[in-house]
Amino acid sequence: MKISEASRVSGVSARSLRHYEDEGLIVPGRFSNGFRDYCQSTIDRVLVIRSLLESGLPVRLIRELLPRLTDGSEAGTDAVCAEFLHEVQSYRDRLAARIAVLSDQQAALDTYLREARRADL
Repeated sequence: MKISEASRVSGVSARSLRHYEDEGLIVPGRFSNGFRDYCQSTIDRVLVIRSLLESGLPVRLIRELLPRLTDGSEAGTDAVCAEFLHEVQSYRDRLAARIAVLSDQQAALDTYLREARRADL
């Protein structure tokens, strides 16, 4: 299917599909005229990519591990899944640490605003 149909079917913009290709996340086929040709397996992969991106995973992580998760081979699947889960957990932990810092900063600003408002009264 052409990019416009792939966009409609997947719910992902044509621009995002091109971006995924530029990032090496997908490799659509090509028609003889050079237009992209998206098969169902590529659409399925796009949906996985979209889900991972919406979860907050960086493209770098998706690019590194997605091929090994979706290559269709059963060999080493457990090790790849364990590695992927480790990477996701590590990313989540870094995110939680950043959230904690931001929460502390927010609390400090709340305290400052409370004190500043009291001083104005």
